[in-house]
Amino acid sequence: MSHNLRINQRTTENHSVEEYKKRGMENILRSSFALYPGNTKDRVIKMMKSMFLLLIFLGVVTGRRTQLLKGLPAKSTVEENAAAGVSVYTFNVTVSPMSSEGVAILPTIVNSNPLTEAFGIERKGDLEFSVVTTGNPVLDYETMPKSFDLQIFVEDTMGRTDLNVLTVQITDKNEHPVFRGNMAIQTVTIYVLEGTRMERIYQVDAADPENAELKYTLLPESVPFLVLESGAIFSTKVFDYEKDPHCYFLNITVTDPDGLNSTKTVNINIININDEKPYFTTQQRIYRIPEEQSPGTVVANITARDPDDEDSPSRLFYSIQSSERYFSINPSTGVLQVTGRIDRDAQPLQLHPNISVILQVEDWGGHASKMEITIIIEDINDNPPECNPSTFRKEANENMTAGTFLLDLRNYCKDIDVDPSNNQFSFTGLSGFGSNNFALESTVSGRLVMTESIDLENPANLGVGVYSLTVRVQDTACPNYTNIIYIYIRIKPVNEFFPVFSDLSYEFNVPEITKVGSSIGRVNARDKDWPPSVITYSIVAGGGTRDYTNVFWISPTKGDVKILARLDYETTQKHILTVQASDQEKTATASVTVNVLEVNDEEPVCSPNFYSFQIPVSLAVGTNINGFRIECQDRDSDPRSFRYFINEGNVNNHFIFSPSAGSNTSRLILASRFDYESGLDTNWIYRLRVYITDDNLLSARDKTTHLINTGTVTLSIRVIPNPTTVIATTPGFTVVTKRENLYSESAWYVPFVITLGSLLLLGLLGYLGFLLATWVRTCCPPAGKAVGTPLINAPEKKKPKKDVVVTMTKLNTVFDGEARDPVTGKMYEFNTRSGARRWKKNDEPLQPVPAMWVTSSATGDSGQGSDRAEAPSKKEPSEKKKEPTAETKPGAKPLAGQSEAPGQDGLRLQKQKEEHEDRGLSSPAPQSRY
Repeated sequence: MSHNLRINQRTTENHSVEEYKKRGMENILRSSFALYPGNTKDRVIKMMKSMFLLLIFLGVVTGRRTQLLKGLPAKSTVEENAAAGVSVYTFNVTVSPMSSEGVAILPTIVNSNPLTEAFGIERKGDLEFSVVTTGNPVLDYETMPKSFDLQIFVEDTMGRTDLNVLTVQITDKNEHPVFRGNMAIQTVTIYVLEGTRMERIYQVDAADPENAELKYTLLPESVPFLVLESGAIFSTKVFDYEKDPHCYFLNITVTDPDGLNSTKTVNINIININDEKPYFTTQQRIYRIPEEQSPGTVVANITARDPDDEDSPSRLFYSIQSSERYFSINPSTGVLQVTGRIDRDAQPLQLHPNISVILQVEDWGGHASKMEITIIIEDINDNPPECNPSTFRKEANENMTAGTFLLDLRNYCKDIDVDPSNNQFSFTGLSGFGSNNFALESTVSGRLVMTESIDLENPANLGVGVYSLTVRVQDTACPNYTNIIYIYIRIKPVNEFFPVFSDLSYEFNVPEITKVGSSIGRVNARDKDWPPSVITYSIVAGGGTRDYTNVFWISPTKGDVKILARLDYETTQKHILTVQASDQEKTATASVTVNVLEVNDEEPVCSPNFYSFQIPVSLAVGTNINGFRIECQDRDSDPRSFRYFINEGNVNNHFIFSPSAGSNTSRLILASRFDYESGLDTNWIYRLRVYITDDNLLSARDKTTHLINTGTVTLSIRVIPNPTTVIATTPGFTVVTKRENLYSESAWYVPFVITLGSLLLLGLLGYLGFLLATWVRTCCPPAGKAVGTPLINAPEKKKPKKDVVVTMTKLNTVFDGEARDPVTGKMYEFNTRSGARRWKKNDEPLQPVPAMWVTSSATGDSGQGSDRAEAPSKKEPSEKKKEPTAETKPGAKPLAGQSEAPGQDGLRLQKQKEEHEDRGLSSPAPQSRY
């Protein structure tokens, strides 16, 4: 702490109160910022503590100062490393006799120089207190300040305060030496290789808190180690792992001049190294074995030892150094074994039966030793009887009779020994699973026969397809060598049983709306033959309809029956199938009945489904409109289940059906009169969409769960106004007939084919027109063009005179009648012959019918006759343009362009024109336009 606040009695006497307050505040603030480094939060907390001390200080300075701390100021001492709670100094607090309650603020250390929390104040009595150590931190003479000034503050209940200083001196105390480094925290283990020369193996690091000279000692003294004054540990001999101890424990003690000491243990381990040669411990050098020992036969167990591995298993490597094909040695265990065939009767053992083997043992460091042994091969009867082949496979049918001959073994076996006493053998030991079904006729013949018939379906034989037998062929001479003959007899199963269905007949109930491809049931058949035969299923009869050959399909392996086409209860209520189960040889059949359950999947069909009619506007309410009625049918619903309602187009509810439900026929009734005059009704054409449902007999709850179908009828009703009816809103209307082609969604190809055909037809017509135009242009060149120009001017030939007959017909539209329009009430004029009409002008009288005149003439040199019409005057076209005719009226469109039509044949043209006028100029009745 660089700055401290020291307040004592002398300071109070030598300075005025104002100077004391000022200097005290400056010291506390400076010490707070200087002594509390770190982050902002820690500094703020510590500054708040300093401010608290400042407030106490200000209270002391500005309050009433009285001598309350008895025995202070004072000095005291305490030893370093003192434990918590050690009393440093004891003092008393004196209070005024006027203070009945004693001390308001107990004596408190408000500041220290240097700052520390190593001291505190404990209460000993009512007014007796003691300054004690807290143990946090522990006082250390070598690392901490040697003196602390503790400022103690107290206040009684009268408001009087006192502040005095206790100076605590830290006294030095001799402490134990301490080890440093690894020895301070753990036991040090040192590893020394055997054969290492004498040298320093470790340096002990210790120190004395008082920096005194230390003395090192080592126990026990008998160990081959010493420690120097510097703390260095030296070895005093060269260690041999095979002779000396493998581990040493040294107690190192360090002592200061006053006799205080500390002790630590050092563990020294001697590490073994490979420095010795291994040696064989097996004493035997000659071994005898008979010939024809099987590979792996142990000849000898060779052992050796390595002096370097006395306390643990030796890690040695054994090998054969000589060229040897008969024996091998395990490199790890030293077991000598036979690896090749040893035949005493063959060369070279026939002349030299003794085999010399040189063995070597080597440790992991390369140190090796060798030893030679001799193995003598002894002659024996070493040729057992042999069979070629040694494995036989035969087949026998199931249920074959007892005594049937299967195999003669003697034809396949022989003994190659030359001595007759050693080449005799016999067949014994017939064994194996199912061997009770077979037998050998005699031990000499070796004929294998069946003892009883084998039935694979017998529970005792289930799962048995092949019998594995063994026969021992044995040499009669010692040591009775034997060989094993393996015989596998496969029993061929015979198909004895027919497949049997689990039920003689099956019955499945299937709703008619079941999706195509759904499984509706399963049939199952079994075959008692063993092993179980693979059964396949098929439908051999039934399951077809008029539209579909196969309505059902069965899984060949599982027997699941599925539907391939939509079922229809109204067409077929029951399907009877014949299902066959086959095991490839035998078959069985079962009957499957599929009951089609009725489901309401048909919609009502009504006749007519479209109707158009007209009714007068004054039709009475309750009238059956035009006597119209619809009649409906439903293939899967009762006639009483129909319900009729108009879903669209019934504006102002003028129309109803009676009855509305419970019958398959219903009539169209006018429910309310039309009111066009008040503007309530504005539609003159009603297009009604009538829905017919088959849910009339269902309750409200059943309607939410049952399937309901709806039929549709479209009606077009046109209201005809009365002749005297005046409609102010619309002077006329146009009847537009709309036709709809309704077709099924499945007939998508119809419009495509029609469109494609139309395009092809148009293309063909265009091509034909092009060919026709080409032909006309080729055959008929344009008139007026000379075909060719003659080279010589020929005399003109006199052309025959031709008379041209022209017939002119003048048609003037004459309006010779008049009538009143029933809608508007206006007068109009009309032509009684052509039907042309126009509105009548008030001051224009009716026109008379003009006469037509035709002039005909017939002249010609050849006697041909013709009629000629006189040409009209030039004024007639202009007058005709001014005359209002039907050509200028919209209703006279059929007369357009027919006022004048010159022709080549006058009489014929006139007659055709008269017929055309009688047929084409006729128009509908005047009241058809409104």
